[in-house]
Amino acid sequence: QVQLVDSGGGLVQPGGSLRLSCAASRSIFSTYTMGWYRQAPGKQRELVARITRGGITNYSGSVKGRLTISRDNAKNLVYLQMNSLKPGDTAVCCCNAVEDYNNYSYWGQGTQVTVSS
Repeated sequence: QVQLVDSGGGLVQPGGSLRLSCAASRSIFSTYTMGWYRQAPGKQRELVARITRGGITNYSGSVKGRLTISRDNAKNLVYLQMNSLKPGDTAVCCCNAVEDYNNYSYWGQGTQVTVSS
């Protein structure tokens, strides 16, 4: 089990950048697949990016090339670097951790990303 705390959201103009951080309460090196999800107003929650403990990444087609997920296992941190942001990227973003041995899922509290002029 793990507790997650999201941070780094805010207001940014179109074309700008943000980096989200997810701090885990315990080691994530050998146990968890980590990911980021987002939910825009009036829409379903969707997977944005995922990274396995082996470093394999997967991205939504709508963000591939603009967003990069990474992990710092020594610091129990996962990042989402977001570039070339668009108004359609406005959403509440949540960190996710999945226990690889039983597929239990844990969630951060969410951080608001707003892309607007």
